Amino acid sequence: MTDTPSNHDYERIRAEILDSIDEEIEAELEDCLAEQSPQAVRYRADENAPRMRRGDYFRELLRLQRELIKLQDWVTETGAKIAILFEGRDAAGKGGVIKRITQRLNPRVCRVAALPAPSPRERTQWYFQRYVSHLPAGGEIVLFDRSWYNRAGVERVMGFCTDEEYEEFFRTVPNFERMLVGSGIHLLKYWFSITDQEQQFRFQCRIVDPLKQWKLSPMDLESRRLWEQYTRAKEVMLQRTNTDDVPWWIVEANDKKRARLNCIHHLLQQLPYREVDKDIAVDLPPRERSEDYDRQPIPKELVVPMVY
Repeated sequence: MTDTPSNHDYERIRAEILDSIDEEIEAELEDCLAEQSPQAVRYRADENAPRMRRGDYFRELLRLQRELIKLQDWVTETGAKIAILFEGRDAAGKGGVIKRITQRLNPRVCRVAALPAPSPRERTQWYFQRYVSHLPAGGEIVLFDRSWYNRAGVERVMGFCTDEEYEEFFRTVPNFERMLVGSGIHLLKYWFSITDQEQQFRFQCRIVDPLKQWKLSPMDLESRRLWEQYTRAKEVMLQRTNTDDVPWWIVEANDKKRARLNCIHHLLQQLPYREVDKDIAVDLPPRERSEDYDRQPIPKELVVPMVY
C-alpha cells in the first residue's frame, strides 16, 4: 500500500481548502442576515454608502490572512512580542476584526485577552497588575479586546473609579507603555470609530437577531443612553494618551468590511516582519504497518447518531 496522494486525494485536499473558505463566508452570513432584517434596515445610518463587493472583500481578506501567517512565522522564529489593543464603542466592530485576525493563526501563538470586570481582590491591586499577566512572552501575539483603557472610558463614565484614580491613570499610563516598548514589546493601539446612527443600527440588529441578542448587555444599553459622555471621555483619552512612543490609530469603522481590511493592512505595515524561509518540499513518512494488527470495530453504542 502506498502513501503517495492520488488524483482523488488531491481533489479532496482542494475541496477541504474550499470548505475552509466557505467557513469564512458562513461567518459573514449572520451579518448579512441581520442587516437585511425588515426591522433593522430602517435604522441604517447611510443607506446610500457604497458597499464593497463580497468577492473583492474575501479576495483581499484571504491575501491579508496569508500575510498574517507570515507574521506568525516571523514571531515564532525571532521570539518577537506583539500586543495589540482594540478599543472603541460598543458594537464598533472590535470583535469582528479580532476574529478575522485569529481565524487562521495558531492559538498557541496568537491569543485574545478579553478580561471581565475586576474581582474585589483585583480592585485592591495596582491598576495595571491584572493586565500584566496577559502580556506576550517571546514568540507570542496578544490581542486585547478592550484593555487598561477601560479606566478612561467605561469606568469614568459609569463612575466605577474616583477622580483621583482617573487622574492617576493618565499620569502613569504613558510611563507604563514606554516600559512595555522598552522591554521589546511591539505595542499598537486601535480605536474603532462609528457614528451615533451606525451604533443605533447595530444595536437594533442585535435586538432582532436571536443569534446576536446575547451581545446586548444592560451596560450596552446604558452606553447608548450616555453617548455624549462616552464621546467626551474618548476625546480626553485620545488627547492625553496619544504619545510618540505609542500613538493611537483611528479606524473608520462604519463599514465593517473595510474597517477589518484597513486595520489588518495597517498593523502589518507597523511591524518589521519578513517571510521566513521554509523547506517547501514536505514528504509524509510511510506509515509503519504490522501484519499482526487488525483495527477493532468501534462499539455502536459509542457512535454519534447520523442525524444529518
